[in-house]
Amino acid sequence: MIKRRKAKLAEAELDITSFMNLMIVLVPVLLLSLVFAQIRVLNIQLPPLSEQQLQQEQQQPQQLELEIRPDRLRLNYPAGEPLRVFELTDQGALDFAGLSLYLQDLKLTFQQKSIEKQDITILAPDQLDYQTLVTAMDTVRSFKAVVAAQVVDAELFPQISLGELPTDEVTE
Repeated sequence: MIKRRKAKLAEAELDITSFMNLMIVLVPVLLLSLVFAQIRVLNIQLPPLSEQQLQQEQQQPQQLELEIRPDRLRLNYPAGEPLRVFELTDQGALDFAGLSLYLQDLKLTFQQKSIEKQDITILAPDQLDYQTLVTAMDTVRSFKAVVAAQVVDAELFPQISLGELPTDEVTE
């Protein structure tokens, strides 16, 4: 009788082929979907309308602007009056590193004068490529700083408005 029970237990096989096929397909699909699930949101504000702009200029008379041109970056403060122009670097790229350093100094100057400035308007031409616009937005929003032996993002001007560079001023 003992021999019969052992024989029955030895005959039973577990067929996991279909489960292994499922895992072979499911694991790569799940790993690939993780990459696409990372969505970043950039909060921007539209520039104010002309009548509203007049009312806001009375409340906030000085607006910080960054003009992006194919051959240079121009920082205006107050709006329309050039504060600093950043020419192309030696590699022929826009000088976002120089802009970041200057904005850090400008933010410190504003804090010393008790000016609470959180907003900036980026004026760009229609044909500007997407990567340049995102790089400009990242540059004016924050910069890397070392705090307590850790690298953190320090805030510059997080409230970003986008506007179109006037067509008569676009130089190509």
